[in-house]
Amino acid sequence: MQFNFDSTEPLYLQVADQLEDAIFVATFVEGEQVPSTTEISKQFHINPATVLKGMNILVENGLIEKRRGLGMFVTHGAREKIQEKRRQEFYEQYVVNLVLEAQKLAINESTILEMVKRGFKIT
Repeated sequence: MQFNFDSTEPLYLQVADQLEDAIFVATFVEGEQVPSTTEISKQFHINPATVLKGMNILVENGLIEKRRGLGMFVTHGAREKIQEKRRQEFYEQYVVNLVLEAQKLAINESTILEMVKRGFKIT
């Protein structure tokens, strides 16, 4: 994990985002314990309350769960929840804007689809 202390994004959101990303890329798998608030706060010199605030976002979203006396663990289905959330964000941030811009340029649906197909051939 790397934190940008100069960013306008609050540290607790950076904690939540980075833990979520670690779950998504399977650094932490379902059922596995994530580092404790104390471990993260000591390693990165962040206030434990800040770390806990970020972790609580993941608890609220059902991605990690508190096990009394044991710590925080990745919930079953967490990766799929993240994937669905990110797909929805992708749609809202990219697809909707793509369609709106295409309409301004008088580009029809079939032309957009051809352009997307051409884009996939690049990679």
